[in-house]
Amino acid sequence: MRVLISGGSRGIGSACVRRFADAGWDVTFLYLHSAEQADRLATETGALAIRADVADPAAVREAVPAAQDALICCAGIASYGLFQDLRDEDWNRLFAVNVGGVRNCVNAVCPGMLRAGHGSIVTVSSIWGLVGGACEAAYSAAKGAVQSLSLALAKEFGPSGIRVNCIAPGVIETDMLARFSRADLDDLKEQTPLGRIGTPEEVADAAFFLCSEQSAFITGQILSVGGGFGL
Repeated sequence: MRVLISGGSRGIGSACVRRFADAGWDVTFLYLHSAEQADRLATETGALAIRADVADPAAVREAVPAAQDALICCAGIASYGLFQDLRDEDWNRLFAVNVGGVRNCVNAVCPGMLRAGHGSIVTVSSIWGLVGGACEAAYSAAKGAVQSLSLALAKEFGPSGIRVNCIAPGVIETDMLARFSRADLDDLKEQTPLGRIGTPEEVADAAFFLCSEQSAFITGQILSVGGGFGL
């Protein structure tokens, strides 16, 4: 079984690389900036690391092996600040990566999946795409778009045997939490019914489930992996 994982060098993406590699899958992952981490992960897992900007359709088409049984779209960037202070170029780049990156990766793998008559696509959104986050309006909007795109693709690809689901992580221990103070993190824990911050591995487990035969009749779902955050 073959899987392509975008944003695979760090955080949730790297946890997905390890999870699928441990299960014996043939793993290819895309990265952009984190070359050292990507090389180390490739050596550790036996995965193939390819440098490509997911916002560039041509780069993705050239980089991606055509035949894939599964696609995990983890690549994403965030912004934090007042809506009125967000620059046009930052807004455009955020959407180009977070939404355009999903489009470009799906476009690269769907011809092979359509020919094969099967496949599983898992997008990684955010709880903010469901409930919105103050000072993260652009990020919330982009992640909401990823969720809507996933639901639409589930309807479009379903008759061809391709399943599409979306994971909406809550507060997960990744680089995106670096800007938060200890007090902020404690507050986020208090807002989470299970009382803790999640791990990338827990999100990776959900992604693996959604690509396994155990979820063969599951498509068009948004699965929140966040300990109840946002309820």
